[in-house]
Amino acid sequence: MVARRELVARQRAEATEAWLDGRDLPAGGAWATTARREALVRLRTLGLPDRRDEYWKYTDPRSLTEREAPSAALFDPAGEPAMFHEIDRVKLVFVDGVFDAAQSDDPSLAGVEIERLAEASQADIHWARELFGVLEARGQEPVPRTLAAVNTAFAEDGVLIRVTGKAERPVSLIYLHNSETSDALLHHCVRLEPGAELTLLENGPGAARFCSVLEVDVADGARFNHVRTQGRDHERRAVTHVFARVGASAAFKSFTATVNGRLTRNEAVVEMAGARGLAHVAGAALGDGAFHQDDTVFITHAAEECETRQVFKKVLRNGAVGVFQGKILVKQAAQLTDGYQISQSLLLDEQSQFLVKPELEIYADDVKCSHGSTSGAIDLTQLFYLRTRGMPREEAEGLLVLAFLAEALEEIEDERLADDIRARLDGWLLRHRRA
Repeated sequence: MVARRELVARQRAEATEAWLDGRDLPAGGAWATTARREALVRLRTLGLPDRRDEYWKYTDPRSLTEREAPSAALFDPAGEPAMFHEIDRVKLVFVDGVFDAAQSDDPSLAGVEIERLAEASQADIHWARELFGVLEARGQEPVPRTLAAVNTAFAEDGVLIRVTGKAERPVSLIYLHNSETSDALLHHCVRLEPGAELTLLENGPGAARFCSVLEVDVADGARFNHVRTQGRDHERRAVTHVFARVGASAAFKSFTATVNGRLTRNEAVVEMAGARGLAHVAGAALGDGAFHQDDTVFITHAAEECETRQVFKKVLRNGAVGVFQGKILVKQAAQLTDGYQISQSLLLDEQSQFLVKPELEIYADDVKCSHGSTSGAIDLTQLFYLRTRGMPREEAEGLLVLAFLAEALEEIEDERLADDIRARLDGWLLRHRRA
């Protein structure tokens, strides 16, 4: 057994060094260079992930760790309106991982401090040194997340946002995919000072292969709302990471809608660091055919009287695969914790799969924590009821699917954003009924 572990460790180290061969860290100032070197040490120590890792047993990471990105055909939205197009927002556009000033708005319109990582990283001193790579490093325990370390080490672009009051408009990060072989890394840092508020939107495929990290420090009394949509390129591959630290009486909310894509893995690591904090992480996924979508969430309660919610719904058909791995860790000091976790799937055929690993680890004795997971088909009684009211079968099924997703969509605070996403999901269902 010992010899096998040593063999596995040696194979992992060799694979990691082969991936690193010929890659140099981006040049930059003292603070960024230090963070990148430390991330490189983490990467070499932990090694790239493989299928033998506990939290990768449901998702094969090989297409995410190959030296060259697998090709992904470009997708033409055929005149479909841009996501969130009716929302008054400040748009910041990245094309295959590179900021495009010509397609972006003036960042100052958001009423917050926004800088590009590519520019700020050249300075020797910057406020981001207290955040860039810091939450990612904390998030490596107890579960390694080495693709996030890859990102910290090698990402050259992204945005650094510092909020001292209430942002005048949402900040909208738009990711465009223009090259069939693009391999993009983006790293964003968001720091909300005490009492500040910000809504951050993300949408678009990003690249043929896309790796992102979002580090968010929500200080005492601050509020952060994050709404993200992923699609519609059918062949894209992506791995995303959100690392958040939530202060006293602060609120962190994150929702992700995923449609299409060959492989998508979304990781969220949240630390409840201050008393009476709140964190909700939710997602809705629709998959058809060659679709593999993985939500992996780890929430640590380190302070008392905090509330957290994990709400994930997946609708799968034609052999699509959905994965949910969610954990709530309650430390001894986190008395009066309220933690809730639900993961559910609607399987529209017998070939699709929903793979789950819900976990609770509790060391406090005065808590309210629960988790549940279910998988099933459309309720035939409900379907029959709608059919008897004259509704065509496909339309009735679509209505039941949207009703199934409703609990996750309710986690979006801004009803305008929720309505936009509902309309897009309804459109997806309509297109796939016709397919």
